[in-house]
Amino acid sequence: MDLILFLIFATLAVVCAVSLVVQKHPIGSALSLIGVMGSIAVLYLLLGAEFIAAVQMIVYAGAIMVLFVFVIMLLNAGTETSTGRSWPSRLLGIPLLTVFLGLLAYLLQRMAPTLGTVSFGAFNTGAREIGRSLFTNYLLPFEVTSVLVLIAILGAIVLARKEID
Repeated sequence: MDLILFLIFATLAVVCAVSLVVQKHPIGSALSLIGVMGSIAVLYLLLGAEFIAAVQMIVYAGAIMVLFVFVIMLLNAGTETSTGRSWPSRLLGIPLLTVFLGLLAYLLQRMAPTLGTVSFGAFNTGAREIGRSLFTNYLLPFEVTSVLVLIAILGAIVLARKEID
């Protein structure tokens, strides 16, 4: 049962990720990203990491996506217009992408060391261990991320501000 759920939600995550890239409207892309985040949270649940799944849903699918939608609304981004000038890239893009992905998969398979299997529910992560690691081992990346998010918010406000004449 776990394997079937894993395959369903892994496939859903990949489909939502492709939809994220293909969408022409930014709100559609943001909704696809929420689908990716939700699918990944279910995968965390299947692996037995309930706390990480909850954090994934609250922080990423909740807070970060609200920020993204807020920025998209501030920038008043519309639907992407197609120029129609790239017909060679459309004609050759999919075959070249298939060859590239096949070559990349072959090289990764040849170069990657043999890894063990992941068993469901084998992780022992709780809020205490994650909080301790976050504020001891990973304090600098945590603070740098906070500053980057603050800079992104300030940049969105500056870009969205209308000139006052």
